[in-house]
Amino acid sequence: MGHGDNASLGTLGDSVRIPMASSRTPKAAAKAKAQPASTLVLLVRHGQTPTTGTTLPGRAKGLHLSELGVSQAQAAAQRITKLTNVDAVYASPLERTRETAAPIAKALGLKVLTERGLLECDFGEWTGGSLAKLRKTPEWATVQSHPSGFRFPGGESFAEMQIRTTSTLDRLAHNHRGRTIVCVSHADPIKAALAHSLGTHLDLFQRIVVSPCSISAVLLSSGTPIVLSVNSTGDDLSRLVVS
Repeated sequence: MGHGDNASLGTLGDSVRIPMASSRTPKAAAKAKAQPASTLVLLVRHGQTPTTGTTLPGRAKGLHLSELGVSQAQAAAQRITKLTNVDAVYASPLERTRETAAPIAKALGLKVLTERGLLECDFGEWTGGSLAKLRKTPEWATVQSHPSGFRFPGGESFAEMQIRTTSTLDRLAHNHRGRTIVCVSHADPIKAALAHSLGTHLDLFQRIVVSPCSISAVLLSSGTPIVLSVNSTGDDLSRLVVS
């Protein structure tokens, strides 16, 4: 469950430096060429909705972006179009993610591809609950301090959500090696995926902030993930250069 904070925790200005091929020995250059290319994955949280910060909508249908959320999605699209090698735009099946993905895909001349692996956590009996009331329950402390041991009544566990999300991102990254993909999802799945890429235990994932329409960037390959940015809400994405 997100904190609703719009502060940025990371920047997009840092580049990942890879030695030029001309400086390598022929053997090293051949080895580098044989390695699978990394995929730049842009994790975009959906824009604001009328219930953001007050209700736990979960997978309930019929929730659309607010007027502010629409503006946020358009701003995200403008930022992402500065990148030239975006191969695909994926979104969870819910309306708020598809509405966020729509202007991004349109600006890139692409179609929004629905991906169930990017769905919000299944909150079960908590779906549609008031956050103010849920915070007063005994279970809330576990959700915040020991999420790896919590399962939503009648729903999904945080651990299952993390495995689902990370395996989905790995599969999509493999299908678009050497390119960039946009994945529009929800706060908790994105936070869990970032925690995994950072090598952070799931019990600490609540410390990560993912604001509405923020963009986080991760390089995925067969090796160690590289996190380039977390919760960026205004930086120039064209500075995300891998050279």
